[in-house]
Amino acid sequence: MGDPLTLALLALFGLVGGIGITAVGPGGVLPTIGMFLLTGLSPAGVAGTAIATHVATGALGTAAYTRSGQLREPETRRTAVILAVAALVGTPLGVQFNTAVTGRAFGILLASAVAVTGVLVWARERRVAAAEKAARADGGAETEAGAGAARLPGWAAALVGLGVAAAAGLFGLGGPMLSVPVLVVLRVPVLRALAAAQAQSVVIASVGTAGYALHGAIDWRLAALVGVPELAGVIAGWRIAHAVPARRLTFALAATLLLLAPYLALHA
Repeated sequence: MGDPLTLALLALFGLVGGIGITAVGPGGVLPTIGMFLLTGLSPAGVAGTAIATHVATGALGTAAYTRSGQLREPETRRTAVILAVAALVGTPLGVQFNTAVTGRAFGILLASAVAVTGVLVWARERRVAAAEKAARADGGAETEAGAGAARLPGWAAALVGLGVAAAAGLFGLGGPMLSVPVLVVLRVPVLRALAAAQAQSVVIASVGTAGYALHGAIDWRLAALVGVPELAGVIAGWRIAHAVPARRLTFALAATLLLLAPYLALHA
């Protein structure tokens, strides 16, 4: 399956990706990046193996945010349900598109998605910082969780869910990579966005795994190698999201994604 250094690096991509999934949202792309750069898998093999790791991480993330209360809130549950239903349609479209692209095209598309996500993460954090500043100026009447929040229309949640699921199916993502920054830009509070995205990721990962398994495109041993440390990262990331300000981690992730994007394009 590979030399020890490569295997260790893949496990590290899984661990850091898991932390990013529950702490800031977009970390799920890191296992896909690691497999694309470090293995000789086809685009379907990369995406299928990566998305298989997100079945367990999505379920664990959903349980964690249910425990901490976000998924018990009616508005968060409503958003999560709409995102999940849309994923039933969007994910198979992404899987089907993946099977039609070449390795070079997959690399270019992945680089583009990584760059867009980096920009979205940066924009998300800027919006959160502005909301917190406004709340402090108003005497701290609002917390970060509710500052500037607005009810997301159902049609908007459905469009986000469909687009995110199609991209997730194409690249082998769980969903939070794109849905969290997009939802926050649409004025959904960060913890609510993270919680809803975890629930959506269960559907995306389950449907995507089934689709890629039908194509025989999943390396189950590699999925376990990456997925086990990814699970450990999910718990660590959830604790980080609730215990410490994640702003530095978020900006570091955005910078990493923006730096990785041209590298991925050059190695496509």
